Amino acid sequence: MERETLFTEKIACWEDWGRIFQSIPAFEKLVAYIFEKEKLPGAEITHLTPGTNAVFRVGEYVVKIYAPKESGMDQTESRQTELFAANFAEKAGAAIPSVVACGEICDTYSFAYMIMKYIRGKELGEVLADSRDEERFLLGEQLGKLTKAMNIPCSPFNKIHVISDPDRSKRWEPYSETFRKSRTAYLKGRDFGDFVFTHGDLCADNILVDENGGLVVIDFADAVLAPRCYEPSLLAFEYRAYPAFLRGYWQGEDLKLMAEQVFDGILIHDFGGDIVKSVYPDAPGYHEVEELYKRILQLLKPLHENK
Repeated sequence: MERETLFTEKIACWEDWGRIFQSIPAFEKLVAYIFEKEKLPGAEITHLTPGTNAVFRVGEYVVKIYAPKESGMDQTESRQTELFAANFAEKAGAAIPSVVACGEICDTYSFAYMIMKYIRGKELGEVLADSRDEERFLLGEQLGKLTKAMNIPCSPFNKIHVISDPDRSKRWEPYSETFRKSRTAYLKGRDFGDFVFTHGDLCADNILVDENGGLVVIDFADAVLAPRCYEPSLLAFEYRAYPAFLRGYWQGEDLKLMAEQVFDGILIHDFGGDIVKSVYPDAPGYHEVEELYKRILQLLKPLHENK
């Protein structure tokens, strides 16, 4: 006897996926079938912080269902990256949610999925907002140790080259032509050193603080081999409202060395152009990359003040 259709929504483009990927009713039957297939206990399905894919909590588990190819975005490499990266980071000593199962369901569309243990905790951003500077410093120190453990040499695990891939420059397209030429010239003349494993997106909702105050890293879909400056460049902008946290992360490193590290990293970061523009709305009008460096130097000055 044929199995009933589990997913009945239409997906023909990215807008279709964006309309339904957080809908519990749309995925309810599919999730129930996946848990039955994996011999895991079913439970109430609830929302989690949305990302690119459909992510829900089911009792003591988190299920991630990847966008099918009909959405216009093939998630095959992203899923393979996430599985490899989670395993690598765990072996390097990072606390991550354990992957319980992964597979694929052929229904109206072919849906790849991953199931992980649910971690009880709060998002780092929420914790930082409610903490004193002393506590923020210790959390930053903990993240510094965690990233040093993860940011180590690693064999290639996807086809991405963070500096030479043309797609990695798309977020800089709104910037002036002279700035883009200045960026290209700088990247060509710069030796970025060894490439290491990086998470790639350690934003405030991709780090949880568990019940014991430990940091747990989630969502490795943007993991990539990159120079060591890649990881901290995003952190400097993401956590700029918490200088004590960043002081803990950098542990008194020289201001100019920090600025150089953040400058190099943000120029090659996949989200770099968008990050800079969100902090400095006038940035697309810059003429030379040196203008951005000066702003970064100012951004980091509070890390050496009011110690």
